[in-house]
Amino acid sequence: MVAPEGTQKKRRTLVQFLADYFYDVQALREYLIRRQISKVQQENWAPTNIKNQYGPYVAGAFFILKQGGSVKFQGQEWIGPDRYSQFRQNFLKFQAVPIEAVDASGCALNYNGLDNLLPLKELQALSLQRCPHVDDWCLSRLYPLAHSLQELSLAGCPCVSERGLACLHHFQNLRRLDISNLPAVSNPSLTQILVEEMLPSCEVLGVDWTHGMKLAPEEPPRDTAGPVPA
Repeated sequence: MVAPEGTQKKRRTLVQFLADYFYDVQALREYLIRRQISKVQQENWAPTNIKNQYGPYVAGAFFILKQGGSVKFQGQEWIGPDRYSQFRQNFLKFQAVPIEAVDASGCALNYNGLDNLLPLKELQALSLQRCPHVDDWCLSRLYPLAHSLQELSLAGCPCVSERGLACLHHFQNLRRLDISNLPAVSNPSLTQILVEEMLPSCEVLGVDWTHGMKLAPEEPPRDTAGPVPA
């Protein structure tokens, strides 16, 4: 039997509607991805004009503050944005004062954005917690900071794996390393052991050794008194 012409037309219309709908959804998804990538790239551009005018310390501070992070110049208090994501520019006077600590937790820092941190040769503490774009390639690029860096936090970075952590063998001056909650690390316990061997002078934070361990159930006490006489 052949379906009536009206039914066939409705069926073709429905199929075309579904095809157009899913095409539009896919196109929208790809557009949003491209837009997000473009936004991240723009946020990681180096402030060349500021660097040329004020030097690498002020330029590095401006880059981190613009991303919503905080910085600490030697001998100064922490500088960070307020609740409105605004920050004072009084740090512009610290052209000759090295930056000793950077908190970039949750920032959209990526491989290209590291250009703003690598000139900070006196940097002692760096927090990259929960940075969604920090990956193994980023860790391989941090080696210029190996001589000064003493504290590093990678906690919650979704793109950091064992390969990236292996790049930290240059950082023999590290005293504290946080590698907790790294979903791309397949075996956290073994990885922590290997990192501890690689950096023997460093306190490595990460694995909760009691997590997932089950204590054997207690056996009921045995009756050693023997049978009760009748």
